Amino acid sequence: MIGNKVEICGVDTSKLPVLTSAQMNELFKRIHAGDDSAREEFIQGNLRLVLSVIQRFSNRGEYIDDLFQVGCIGLIKSIDNFDLSQNVKFSTYAVPMIIGEIRRYLRDNNAIRVSRSLRDTAYKALQVRSELLNKNLKDPSIVDIAKEMGIPSEEVVFALDAIQDPISLFEPIYHDGGDTIYVMDQVSDEKSHDDNWLEELSIQDAMRHLNDREKHILLLRFFKGKTQMEVAEEIGISQAQVSRLEKSALKHMKRYV
Repeated sequence: MIGNKVEICGVDTSKLPVLTSAQMNELFKRIHAGDDSAREEFIQGNLRLVLSVIQRFSNRGEYIDDLFQVGCIGLIKSIDNFDLSQNVKFSTYAVPMIIGEIRRYLRDNNAIRVSRSLRDTAYKALQVRSELLNKNLKDPSIVDIAKEMGIPSEEVVFALDAIQDPISLFEPIYHDGGDTIYVMDQVSDEKSHDDNWLEELSIQDAMRHLNDREKHILLLRFFKGKTQMEVAEEIGISQAQVSRLEKSALKHMKRYV
């Protein structure tokens, strides 16, 4: 665990200094004047920022020392590009830079290798998307992007998919103050088209205790394999309502199973 490791890359993290805002501003002035010792002192004074960021990536199975080194590269880039005239805290500017550097490292060193040409196509597609969005003031379709690049739309889709980081099925995607909707709630389960549940008499009995709306929602969700969004559109309510009704129905059924 990162939190238990005191020495990373030969650095005793328990003894890292912490700089005040006044000290950082003074060091920045010296850095801009070409003082290399001030630059080194500033880096040392912000290594705790790198440590706090790599905590987010502790479950990726990567070596802590490697993440720390990559994070330090992001920190150094932040120092080199930070503009003191902007009324922004250095940490506010640096954290996204450090995260971006680590994500690039993880993407480029992913066990599922993505070819350089495929990555180049994906990054070019993202650039074209941004240009078309600024030009037309609306999000372009894959077809629009492919036409602008002069390549088949299938190549654009494949390239963009290749650079996407995998996410957990339990990643929250919406919260309306009530129940949270997760990625798994958006995914259709093709295996749900079989009739395994129908063969379970105990579940059939439990469903008899539900009202018609609850039965209909569970039928669409688990027997027909529809997503919550598809169910919401079919019965004319919000996805958040579908989520609440579904959870309530399942909870009610547990009493009889």
